[in-house]
Amino acid sequence: MQGYLQGWAVDDPLVCGNLEVWRVFCAMPVDRVTAVSVCEEIHAWEAGGAESAEALSAWVGARLAAHEEALAALVAADGPRTPENTLRLYDVAVEQLGLAGAQAGVLNSVAADKTVRDQAQLEAQRVSQAGSALSLNRGVYEALVAMNIDGCSPATKHYVERTLLSYRLAGVDKDDATRAHLQALHEKATKHALDFSRNIQEGGKTISATPEELAGLPADYVARHSPEEDGTITLTTDQPDMQPVMTFASSAALRQRMFLAYNTRAYPDNKAVLEQLLATRQEIADVLGFRSWADLATADQMMGSAANARVFLKKLDEASREGGRREHEMIIAFARVREPGIAEIDITSRGYWYEQYRRSAFDFNSQSVRPYFPYAPVEAGILETAERLFKVEFRRSEGRGWDPAVSVFDVFEDGQRVGRFYLDMHPREGKDKWFSAAPVVMGVRGRYLPEAALICNFPGGEAGDPGLMQYNDVVTFFHEFGHLMHAILGGRTEWAGLSGFSTEGDFVEVPSQVLEEFFRDEKLLQSFAKHYETGDVLPGEIIRKMKAASSFGRADGMRTQIYYTTLSLDLHDQEPAGIDLDGMIKELYTRYQPWTWLAGNRMYASFGHLTGYSSNYYTYAFDKVIALDFFSQFDPHNLLDGDAGARYRKTVLEQGGSKPGRQMVRDFLGRDEEFEAFSRWLNEEFQDEPNSVNV
Repeated sequence: MQGYLQGWAVDDPLVCGNLEVWRVFCAMPVDRVTAVSVCEEIHAWEAGGAESAEALSAWVGARLAAHEEALAALVAADGPRTPENTLRLYDVAVEQLGLAGAQAGVLNSVAADKTVRDQAQLEAQRVSQAGSALSLNRGVYEALVAMNIDGCSPATKHYVERTLLSYRLAGVDKDDATRAHLQALHEKATKHALDFSRNIQEGGKTISATPEELAGLPADYVARHSPEEDGTITLTTDQPDMQPVMTFASSAALRQRMFLAYNTRAYPDNKAVLEQLLATRQEIADVLGFRSWADLATADQMMGSAANARVFLKKLDEASREGGRREHEMIIAFARVREPGIAEIDITSRGYWYEQYRRSAFDFNSQSVRPYFPYAPVEAGILETAERLFKVEFRRSEGRGWDPAVSVFDVFEDGQRVGRFYLDMHPREGKDKWFSAAPVVMGVRGRYLPEAALICNFPGGEAGDPGLMQYNDVVTFFHEFGHLMHAILGGRTEWAGLSGFSTEGDFVEVPSQVLEEFFRDEKLLQSFAKHYETGDVLPGEIIRKMKAASSFGRADGMRTQIYYTTLSLDLHDQEPAGIDLDGMIKELYTRYQPWTWLAGNRMYASFGHLTGYSSNYYTYAFDKVIALDFFSQFDPHNLLDGDAGARYRKTVLEQGGSKPGRQMVRDFLGRDEEFEAFSRWLNEEFQDEPNSVNV
């Protein structure tokens, strides 16, 4: 529970609800639930929290007061402990804490005013402190233990069992002094994690380039970057500026400058912050009797232990090693023909040479599809895909978001509103520069409607800019929308603590990685991939070339994931005092990557997943195995309208966190996940190898 509440406040900003439903809930008899006070504005920004630090603080304060009121009523309840007089009040407390933490997290990521962002970070800390206190509250724990749940639903039993395990992992059974020490340590860790994330968010850099150095970049990119009076061009490390440089720029010097700027955004500040965070986490593990933070962080996950994670990583290593070697040899041979003097390819040129190879081997230029992926039609196409697949309807809402740039949609099913989501999709000054989904309001059946948000940084968003996207941008959009649908469709559970993607942390990426596979369907793509000037549909021949080209490099890409995953695990699975951050990232990179290391790379300082996933970055690869097995159950000739979609929605998405992830896998597949679909996907590129490479 501690990790759940703390991680939510830090990394998963979101929350939303229905005030009328809440009023009905509060009007229930007192013997069912206390009349917990609630503010009139269900969203912080409706209370002025997006513009005023004071208003935000007052709004969060009201949520925390409701949280404390529910806990006080829980502890004071008379008679035998039952789910109605104990678990219901506990869940209200969790709900109010989640509401405050989610929206403080959103505004920490997106508020235009730095004063508000600073206050949002302080509020996130305040919420985390309350969550830490709750996780160590022995009176609440003993009340939950005393409940008789024999006649309860399986979901309720799972909720109670998971909650009690979380309490024990938090150290609730320790003495008073130890619990106080643990709470202080958790608060310290939260502060370090928030500082780490904020330094990345506000650590963006710029580099200068000459017009000649923009050779190879798309024409619309060049048009958006006019020279200054001195003839130089300023580029930022934001994704829409950075990624095209690393993929298309023929200037190796420009790629290297961009790479170093991007990978030192929060350096050196975050080096010290990360060292302090690792030391604090290890101290928590020590107090709780765990060998390492990694063992503690996996104890309530599907993986179960750091040792099991290492077994899985070894399997990934073995599955991808030969393919990665072959890919590297093919790229090196190609590059040496193009540039006979080249001895090796470094980390800054990997993406560029992959692009050049794909153009030659597959007759596919990734720039050629960008005119078919202007942002607005892509958004409409993804929304239509989700509507058909999940049998829902999205309508533009009159509800407001935290910024005028935010689009708000209501979700309807059978004519009834069942949720809401927010799309904040383009870069802004001070906004978080990554791509994420976040809860805004935890849905609870009969009380709150679920709300969620996407916070992304895709091209476009300015007048006259169509926002031409690369195909991997579209894949990312599908991925994040998978998270959003999980939050909405899983947001009608009986308990707030089971709502949306409140699953084990290493199951949460499954729905996102399932939905991104839909991008590979030719018929689906052609429903929205149309040239922004002519309206012509993206030709099937180009789609087939795109799919073949994108399959090349999967083994190498998995080697990169193993590098990141091993780094996150190793950082949290040994004594922090002995860790040399710069030495570790170079050693692991050299072990798993064939591309030459570049001195000055400090990627650990901007590896934002170290705050939320901590040691458990293996989640992406682990869930990819599950997701590909899931996707293999869909009819490739009828992806959207076959019966697999309805079965997947019912057995997985609608469950939220009501069942263990392992049980949801078995419910959908009829068995545990297997490696076959993943292995087929990983080696797809070698099934139909290119006949020739034109140089």
